[in-house]
Amino acid sequence: MISDPLILSIVLLAFMFLFLLSSIWIGVSLFLTGIVGMLVYENHLPPALSIVTKIGNLLGSSMYESLNSWSLAALPMFILMGEILHHSSISNKLFNGLVPWLSNVPGRLLHINVAACSLFAAVSGSSAATTATVGKITLEELKNRGYSKSLALGSLAGSGTLGFLIPPSIIMIIYGVLADVSIGKLFISGILPGLLLATSYSVYIMVVALLDKRVMPAKKEIYGWNEKFHALKELAPILSLIIVVIGSIYGGFATPTEAASLGVFCSMLLAIYFKNFTFHIVKVSLLSTIKTTVMISFIIAGAGFLSQVVGFLGIARAVSEYIVGLGLSPYMLIIVIGIMYIILGMMLDGISMVVMTLPIVLPIITLAGFDALWFGIFLVFMVEMAQITPPVGFSLFVIQSISGEKISFVLKATFPFFIIMILIIAVVTLFPEIVFYLPNRMIK
Repeated sequence: MISDPLILSIVLLAFMFLFLLSSIWIGVSLFLTGIVGMLVYENHLPPALSIVTKIGNLLGSSMYESLNSWSLAALPMFILMGEILHHSSISNKLFNGLVPWLSNVPGRLLHINVAACSLFAAVSGSSAATTATVGKITLEELKNRGYSKSLALGSLAGSGTLGFLIPPSIIMIIYGVLADVSIGKLFISGILPGLLLATSYSVYIMVVALLDKRVMPAKKEIYGWNEKFHALKELAPILSLIIVVIGSIYGGFATPTEAASLGVFCSMLLAIYFKNFTFHIVKVSLLSTIKTTVMISFIIAGAGFLSQVVGFLGIARAVSEYIVGLGLSPYMLIIVIGIMYIILGMMLDGISMVVMTLPIVLPIITLAGFDALWFGIFLVFMVEMAQITPPVGFSLFVIQSISGEKISFVLKATFPFFIIMILIIAVVTLFPEIVFYLPNRMIK
C-alpha cells in the first residue's frame, strides 16, 4: 500500500487517465479514481467494512456539498435561454442587423463571426451553442458572397469560444461554486478580457484584409445611414436581452441565478413575439437543457468526491509543498500550469479539465500569490483553448459538421486565432488589472 502523497497523486492520475481512455463516463471515472485513492492508502485499507463505510460516508457528503448550491441553479437556466434563442429566428436577426454596420470596415463581413459571437455569447454561456448558432447563419452566407473560406472558419472557431469568457458563462458558474469565488465578480471580470480577445481577432482580420484583397469579394455593398439605423431593429432583441440579463447583475438588482431565470422568461417572450414559440421548440430546448445539466451535474458530483479524497489523503498539500520547494517564480509556475492545461485540452473537454484539476491546482496558485478571481479568468482561457485544440476540440467538430470541410483544413484555418489567444493570455497574465478593473469599481 502507498502512504506517500506525491506517489499517491501519480497513481491516481494514472488510474484517472486509464478510466478515461477506457471510454467510461467522465463522472464515473472521477468516482472510481477517488475510490481507488481510498483503497490504496495504507492507513485506511483494513478492515474491509471500515473502508467501505468511510467511502460511503465521504461519497454521500461530498455529493451533497458539491451539488447543494443555489448558484448552480443558474446553470440550467442559462442553458435553456441559449437553447430557446438557438432554435428560434432571433439568432437570424443578429446577422441581418450586423451586415450594414460592417460593410465599410476593412475585412467587411469577415468580422461578422466576431461580432455575432460576442453578442450571442452575452446571452448564451456555452461555447458550443455560440459556435453552432452563429456558424449555421454565417458560414453559408459568407461563402455565397465570395469571402475567404479559411478566414470565415478560423474566425468562427476563435470567436465561438467567447461563449465561455463573455458572461454569462457556464464554466464561470462551475468554477465559482468549486472555488468559492463570487460568480457575479467572475462575470464582471470576464468582460474586458473577452472584449480584448474579440478586438484582437478583428484587428487580425483587418490586417489580413489590407494585405490580401482576395479574401473579400471585389464588389462592395454600400449601405446608407437609413439602412444602418433600420438594421438596429434587427439587433434590438439580442441587445435588449443582454441589457436585461447582464444589466440586472451589474446593477445589483439580481443575483446570477435570478438573472438567468429572468433571461429565460424574456427569451420566451421574444420567441412568442416573433411567433417562433412552438411546442417543438419548447420540447427540444427542454430536453437538450436536461441532458446537458444532468451531464454537468454528474461530473461536478464526481469532482466533489475526488476533491474530498485528495484533501483527505493530503495530496493537495503535498503537491503544493513540492512545487513551492522547486523554487519556481510565479510566472514560471503559470507557464508550467498553462502547458499542462494545453496538453489536458487535447484529451479532455473544458468542464472535466476544471473539475478534475482544481482541487490540486488552486491551492498551488493561491500559495504562489495569485488571486483566485484572476485564476478563474485564466482557467476560462485554458478551457477556450481546449475547444480548438485537437484531437478533442469540440468546436472544431461543430465547425466541421456545419461546413463539411476536412478537419485538417479547419485546423489550419484556426491556428492563427489559437496563437492570438495565447498572446492575449500572456497580456492578461502580465497585466492582471485587466481582470480586476471592472469588479473593483462596480462591486464595493
